[in-house]
Amino acid sequence: MTSTVESITAPGAPVLDEAGRALLFTQARTANAFADTPVGDEQLAAIWELTRWAPTSANLQPLRATFVRTAQGRERLLPLMNEGNRAKTASAPATAILAVDSRFHEYAPTLLPIRPQMKDALEANEPMRTTMSSFNGPLQAGYFILAIRACGLVAGPMAGFDAAGIDAEFYPDGRWKSVLVVNIGHPGENPWFERLPRLDPADVVRWA
Repeated sequence: MTSTVESITAPGAPVLDEAGRALLFTQARTANAFADTPVGDEQLAAIWELTRWAPTSANLQPLRATFVRTAQGRERLLPLMNEGNRAKTASAPATAILAVDSRFHEYAPTLLPIRPQMKDALEANEPMRTTMSSFNGPLQAGYFILAIRACGLVAGPMAGFDAAGIDAEFYPDGRWKSVLVVNIGHPGENPWFERLPRLDPADVVRWA
């Protein structure tokens, strides 16, 4: 079995070059310290612009983002982060709270115009809504991390936070529910931990 990119690519399909794959995957690292270099609102908007084009089930896109980039916003967020995540969050020029919209199905007529009836079907089926948001929200969060890297920034995703506290502070109407917090910026001093191993394909990949 060959591993060359050319041999596994359909004729005419574009291929991400080695530098692009390194940027997104093979050389990318989770950042734990950030430089003082500012991150502008235009850069944050560009991250979301990439994220929103990636696929989701029925194109219903339940993920939502709150960009925290002011001193006041950080003062609200920091006490709700786990102690081990506060210093790195304080050093990041921007932080995104990623949440799922519990009423995402209301946009079905816009996002899936060939099946506008999905709105009513999902309105009547809360378990299906929960299943769809539980799958597609984290899926979009993964896209979001790759979009940060694609925009020339580094990401520090964290699950260590008071979700109920963040929801009460930032989403008091109860409609959005936080799923991940991601620091965004440029790498600071000693930003990386040692590279951890990955499982061998022989242990995790099967061919049928």
